[in-house]
Amino acid sequence: QVELAESGGGLVRSGASLRLSCAASGRTFSSYPMAWFRQAPGKEREFVAAITWSGGSTSYADSVKGRFTISRDNAKNTVYLQMNSLKPEDTAVYYCAARYETGGSALYSRVREYHYWGQGTQVTVSS
Repeated sequence: QVELAESGGGLVRSGASLRLSCAASGRTFSSYPMAWFRQAPGKEREFVAAITWSGGSTSYADSVKGRFTISRDNAKNTVYLQMNSLKPEDTAVYYCAARYETGGSALYSRVREYHYWGQGTQVTVSS
């Protein structure tokens, strides 16, 4: 079982930066692929970024590519999302997710491909 807890959200102005953190419990965290998703009011949850268990590979949604960076520190059981040049359209609740898998090297971008979810952290970007 893995429990995830996001933090770092807040209210910022357009062009600002934020770093989200996702702290995970569970001794096998370091073997799980991880991802960030977001959900704006009235919209479906959408993929933002993913990272392999080793951190060696990452993928991003086109809407955040070049502005957001996903990373992980397995020694601290934490995944990060560095968000730069924030835009009002980035406003959403951001969720981290973990996939129950060991030893793989694939990246996953669908909600149904992840087994564990945090409660989310609100990011609001004003214009």
